[in-house]
Amino acid sequence: MAIAKTGVFRDTVGGQERPLKLRNGEIERFEDQYAPLGLFDLFDQLVGRGPGPQVRCVRDIVALGLVGGGMSDRAADELIADLGPEQNRALRETARRLVGVTFFPVILEGDGKKKADGSDADPENGTATVDTTPEPESETSVE
Repeated sequence: MAIAKTGVFRDTVGGQERPLKLRNGEIERFEDQYAPLGLFDLFDQLVGRGPGPQVRCVRDIVALGLVGGGMSDRAADELIADLGPEQNRALRETARRLVGVTFFPVILEGDGKKKADGSDADPENGTATVDTTPEPESETSVE
């Protein structure tokens, strides 16, 4: 499966850069808890297609990404729980990048040069900081 080949990417969570990764186990844990909401639905919400995601979904997917990146369940839960509501916007952006990299792991592959999207990729350890912001819609004018 392609999802099994996704790499780890690093993002700042709780004021420190940390490895994050969603594997099948973390995805299934999320979907079991939030059914019928699935990861595809959450991705659509994170990129602005549909209603915004619930804070608890954002916090949980980031915690699961930390677990996939090597943190223990307890440590990930405590870290996320200790972050105040002022961190929710940053967590939402981390969640968007995390799910985006999970669905598009090719973003993490490369030769270490700048990508067209502006990300730095490190093929030695399969990590990158990635911007998965969708392209803005074109504006039209009515005369």
